[in-house]
Amino acid sequence: MTALLLAAPVRRLLEATPSSALPMTYRQLAEALGLTPPRTIQRVTQALEALMREDAERGRPFVAALVVSQRDGLPAPGFFELAVQLGRFPADPARHAEAHREEFQRALAERLPAAPGS
Repeated sequence: MTALLLAAPVRRLLEATPSSALPMTYRQLAEALGLTPPRTIQRVTQALEALMREDAERGRPFVAALVVSQRDGLPAPGFFELAVQLGRFPADPARHAEAHREEFQRALAERLPAAPGS
């Protein structure tokens, strides 16, 4: 499945995941989507980058901010590079963690309301 085809299911999954289960790691997202090797994480990150471009075009918070590395609890470097390129994050890497925290909160707040009982 290409990144563009995977982007819609990624968005749906992230919007439907309970707030208490977020952030989600890249691996958790790949498993939830039922992806199998090879290049599962690469396919996930490409889909997330496609969503970042879409969100930037539409003036929405990055839903991709809801996904982090299990290593450090932050998105992969490519997330920050693209966020800077899209004009949404400061170029100074020292400010990236704070920018991500703010974007994470905006993305959580922007999601569709959860269905009753979820």
